[in-house]
Amino acid sequence: MHRHRELCERAVDPLEIAAGLEAHGVTDRTAARFRHRDVFSLAEEMYARLPRDGEPAPRPAPLGRPGARADWAALALLPGALCTTAAVGLRITDGQPRLAVAVVGALAVALGLRLALRRGPLSTGHRTTSATRAWTCWLIAYALLGDGLLSAGLDGGPDGAWPLATAPVLALALSCAPAAWCAHLFAVRARRRLTASRGLEEFAASVQPLLLGVFGLFLCALIGLLALCGAALDEPAAYDGAGALGALLLLARLLTARGFTHAPALVLAVAGAAEATALATVFAGRLPGCSFLAAPVETVVGAWGPGAVPALVCGAAALVLLIHSTRTLTRASAHATPSGEPL
Repeated sequence: MHRHRELCERAVDPLEIAAGLEAHGVTDRTAARFRHRDVFSLAEEMYARLPRDGEPAPRPAPLGRPGARADWAALALLPGALCTTAAVGLRITDGQPRLAVAVVGALAVALGLRLALRRGPLSTGHRTTSATRAWTCWLIAYALLGDGLLSAGLDGGPDGAWPLATAPVLALALSCAPAAWCAHLFAVRARRRLTASRGLEEFAASVQPLLLGVFGLFLCALIGLLALCGAALDEPAAYDGAGALGALLLLARLLTARGFTHAPALVLAVAGAAEATALATVFAGRLPGCSFLAAPVETVVGAWGPGAVPALVCGAAALVLLIHSTRTLTRASAHATPSGEPL
């Protein structure tokens, strides 16, 4: 209690103490040395033993407060609405007005996305670095422009404007709403299982299938949105590339929102650099004696098409983060308190 006194004093319930102890490396085996069956039992005694003078500490606002939920739920719909408006504007304009619509639409979607991520279950008190934001923007820009530019580069161009992949980007923007609801579902259910669990291993075993289920639910929603946007805009849906990118962005945000910022930043940077390298090697291969540089990308594109590059890159990155998430987001310390505002 002397070593963890500050943790005990600021805790509003034994669960926070249990999560804090786990974050400091205390396990059920350690708790057994103090004649307790697990960390949760040890935390309950530490919470009960700490003297509290005056009024008890205020408890946090309950999860799912209606006013807060309506607030972030409405904001989660904003990026999709703005992107839909921009896509319609691009369809009905041409020439200079079309360029203006594209610029204004991109800025509006970026602003809407920033507002959506500042509230609710995807918000975070841990500031992302400018490099992480830049790599995220690059990955989304590649989803819009990359496949067309890659195909044009392999064909000897580009000789003019290359086609934009509007449908995948529109689906990704619309997926902000199901992403927020899936993150909310995961946070609420994990908090309930933290209350019901009597051991760290029991909690981890119960949360891991929950995490995988929520992740699968989001992928189903994203695939449905890709199919809908592809049919509405009469464009390829790009299930592989856009689906992998959506999975990568969701996992990166879930980790960042709970304070695990290093792995998402590193994986996003590696994925963005890999896509940039793929484009660079195609154009570098045109230099005399450097055709071997473009050979790997040409082989992949020749076998599976230009969409295989983002699918392989983002799919591998998402798999790495998924494995990392099953080890970090299943810890009690990851759910000690709701991150950001009440969900």
